[in-house]
Amino acid sequence: MDVNGTVAEGFEPVREAFLRNFAHLGERGAAVAVYRDGHRVVDLWGGTKDVNETAGLSGNARPEPWERDTAQIVRSATKGVAAAVLLLLHQRGELDLEVPVGAYWPEFKTAGKERTLVWHLLAHRAGVPVLDRPLTPAQAADPELGAAAVAAQAPVWEPGTDHGYHAQTYSWLTGELARRITGRPVGAWLADEIAGPIGADLWLGLPDAQAARVGLVGPVEAPEAAGGLRTRPKRSVAEAYADPGSLTRRAFAAITPLPDENDPGYRAAALPGSNGIATADGLARFYAALIGEVDGGRRLFTPRTMELARGERSAGPDRVLVVGTRFGLGYMLHGAASPLLSTGSFGHPGRGGALGFADPESGIAFGYVTNGFRQTVTADPRAQSLVRALRAALAGESTYFGGRS
Repeated sequence: MDVNGTVAEGFEPVREAFLRNFAHLGERGAAVAVYRDGHRVVDLWGGTKDVNETAGLSGNARPEPWERDTAQIVRSATKGVAAAVLLLLHQRGELDLEVPVGAYWPEFKTAGKERTLVWHLLAHRAGVPVLDRPLTPAQAADPELGAAAVAAQAPVWEPGTDHGYHAQTYSWLTGELARRITGRPVGAWLADEIAGPIGADLWLGLPDAQAARVGLVGPVEAPEAAGGLRTRPKRSVAEAYADPGSLTRRAFAAITPLPDENDPGYRAAALPGSNGIATADGLARFYAALIGEVDGGRRLFTPRTMELARGERSAGPDRVLVVGTRFGLGYMLHGAASPLLSTGSFGHPGRGGALGFADPESGIAFGYVTNGFRQTVTADPRAQSLVRALRAALAGESTYFGGRS
C-alpha cells in the first residue's frame, strides 16, 4: 500500500500504525492528520477514494486514489463541530447555557420539556433521543420538519436527571437552537464563523463546488482476529441494538430508513449530528483552533470556554449506548468507551470510523477519516491504533502495538 504525506521527526509511529491499518485492519481509504501547538506534524493519506475499489471504473481504468484534499462524511464526529457553534454563541454572550431551551425556542416548551436547559442538550441529558414517529431521510433533511418533530416529542426521562446518547435528534436540537439565535442556517454560520476563518475543509451542507472531492463510503467487514475469531460487542450491547423497542434501536432509528450517505441530496443537507463532511486535516485543524492559535492565526475557544467544553456533565451508564460514557458540553471525554489521548482530551467519534479530538495539555489535535465504516460506535480499532501510536510517539516509545488504551 502506498501511503502519501509527511510526518515530523518523532511522529514516525503514527505512519507505521497507519500502514498497519491497511495491512491488517481492513482499511480501504483513509487519512490522518495531527497538529501540535497549532502546527501540522502528521499529514498522511492512502488507499482509494471510494470504499469499493471498482466503483465507477470502466475498461482498464485504475481505481481513483485518495488525494490529500479528499473529504468524507464523518457521521457523529460532526457533533463536536455543532457543539462549537453553540459554545461560541455562549462565548459571545448570545446564548445562556443555564436557561430553558424554550427561552429561545418557544415551541420546545411542551410535553414535559419546559424545564429542559440549554446545557442539557449538549450533555445528552434532554431526554429526547427518540422520535415516536421517525422521519424519513427526506423529512430529516428538512430543518423545519426535524425541529417540529423534536419539539413535539415527549421526553423518555425527566430532562436533566440522566443521560443517553441523542444519536439523531442531536441534529435538530442543536441546529434549530443555533438558527433561533443567529437567524441563519447552522451550516452557513459554521462556514462563515468557523471553517472559513481558520481555513478548515469542513462542511455542514456540502457545497456543489466541493462535491467532486468527496469519496463514496460504505460498510466494510472487520478482519478476522487471531485464532480466526471476530471481535464482538458485549451481549447486553448486541441485544440492545437487536431489540426494536430498546432506546438504543429507537434512537438510531429516528431516521427510518437509514439515509443513503452517498446521495448528493443527503450530503447537501445540514444535519449537525450526523452528516458533516471533512478532510482529516480539516477535522484536526478545527480541534487545533479550539485550543490555540493555528499557524499563528485565530483561536476559537477562550480558556474558559475550553474548560466548559471538557468539564464533565454526564458520566456512567448511558441509557442509549448501554455502556459507560462521559460527556462534557457536546464532547465525549476520555474513558473506557471512547479512549482519547489522555484524561484531559475532548472530542467526538463518528460511528464506524472517524475521530476528532483535542488534548490541551499536550497541545495535540487529531483528525482521522475513512471511507469504510465498521460495526463500531465509540472506539474503532483503526482510529485507536493511531491514537496509541500517537501516545507512544509523545512518550518517546518505540513499541506500541497491542498496548493498553
